[in-house]
Amino acid sequence: MPTVECDAEAARERLEAAGVDVEPGNTDHERWRAERGGATAIAYDGKVVVQGSNPTDIEALLREGGGRAHVYFDGASRGNPGPAAVGYVVVTNDGIVAEGGERIGRATNNQAEYEALVRALETARDYGFDEVDVRGDSQLVVKQVRGEWDANDPDLRESRVTVRELLTGFDEWSLEHVPREINDRADELANDALDDA
Repeated sequence: MPTVECDAEAARERLEAAGVDVEPGNTDHERWRAERGGATAIAYDGKVVVQGSNPTDIEALLREGGGRAHVYFDGASRGNPGPAAVGYVVVTNDGIVAEGGERIGRATNNQAEYEALVRALETARDYGFDEVDVRGDSQLVVKQVRGEWDANDPDLRESRVTVRELLTGFDEWSLEHVPREINDRADELANDALDDA
């Protein structure tokens, strides 16, 4: 059961800014309570105690400064264009902080890759990380975002602008192309989302 030493009101503001509902505490000693995913945070004077099956769902939001995260992304499309989905994973030295996979409608594979990167960066931002090392197995997306390749497609150009804007919100970032086997969890989440349809 992690305990985060922090100012309870500042932690409450961080949670609310990330879209987490904060409710009054259940006892005289509890300042407030909040739930996110598989975790419940209970605030006392000077600290917040996190309970539940997955404390990382809320713990990263409570810590000031956020720290560094490794972010993996992958998009999938069946038909190119066709039904498409995204997968992403945000990881720290303590393990998986957040992961997700969902259908995004009809898209090309490259559009799905960009959307997966956007969702991954938004998640890392919402968890308050200030440094991200981003990894994906789409060479096209990585090289376009880094400015090594041109983006001739108007949709991809617009997505590249969105990604660059999100990246500028971090104090430090890197973006690297990795083989699919290193990106296997994000790939699995994207394909599971397509299979669940």
